[in-house]
Amino acid sequence: MSSSSDTTTTSTTLTSTTNKNKKLVICIGDIHGYITKLQNVWSNLESATDPHDFKTATIIFLGDYCDRGPNTRDVIDFLISLPSRYPNQTHIFLAGNHDFAFAAFVGVLPPAAGGEGFRGGWREYEESEEREGWFKGEGYEEMHLQGRRWAGNITVKVNTVKGTEYQGSIYDAAPTFESYGVPHGSADLIKAVPDSHKKFLADLIWVHEEDDVFVNTEDGVECCKLIAVHAGLEKGVDVKQQLQMLKSRDTRVPKVPQLSGRMNVWEIPEELRTSPTIVVSGHHGKLHVEGSRLIIDEGGGYAHKPVAAIVLPSTKIIRDTDVLA
Repeated sequence: MSSSSDTTTTSTTLTSTTNKNKKLVICIGDIHGYITKLQNVWSNLESATDPHDFKTATIIFLGDYCDRGPNTRDVIDFLISLPSRYPNQTHIFLAGNHDFAFAAFVGVLPPAAGGEGFRGGWREYEESEEREGWFKGEGYEEMHLQGRRWAGNITVKVNTVKGTEYQGSIYDAAPTFESYGVPHGSADLIKAVPDSHKKFLADLIWVHEEDDVFVNTEDGVECCKLIAVHAGLEKGVDVKQQLQMLKSRDTRVPKVPQLSGRMNVWEIPEELRTSPTIVVSGHHGKLHVEGSRLIIDEGGGYAHKPVAAIVLPSTKIIRDTDVLA
């Protein structure tokens, strides 16, 4: 696959994958509470692809549906509606680190294996508790670390890496609280979130594997295995072990690197280079399409940047900002 950071606007319909085995796979990057961006990128995908292919496509959402943008509640309503609106599509909803933390706060994470609870995970990061202002309200005693961080009140105001002001917590979660009609950090959110949304959060998977995904390359069309995970797979760690942990959703881990890591999950693990395998992620606030590593998060939760998606096998990038003829 060639390197690409395509910034052009498409004006033609993508070629139909006439061979039924060359199914259309669409990976949609981080939405971060922007309902209009989600609606527009969905509409553009529908316009830019063959109608039959779109109706039967596998759609993989790469996680981070909440926080930063103002419309988390509407975004989750939209996502929940898709299976009934498009019954012949396959919808895959991955957990991002923000969604994991949201689920932790409202109490719908899988229980920690062995009945150990989540308190043990606090100790590893306790030096950050004061600065990040971890949540200490109702129910905090049994809460996963990331739920406490998500609903906390961070003492510093500016994220120096992003050059933006924090919105309530280290996760910028205040807009999510507000979308459900409660102030940031309020335990009332647990009651305000509808059961259907809690189920959505509870059902999010941490990794998805897809066989026989076709991809256009410089050497022709290649049949690949696809692994989708929000941040990526760690280098230097056995891939089978990582996949097993991700599939089991082991919540004993206080911080899941495959959902929240940065540099250690950027590259594709060497052991996956022996056979055609694509690793696709969001999370990193970048659009990076190079070789077998796809990172589809052009927006990064910024109001002024687009939500992007990649269409396979064509590798065409579709954005919410595209103006299609």
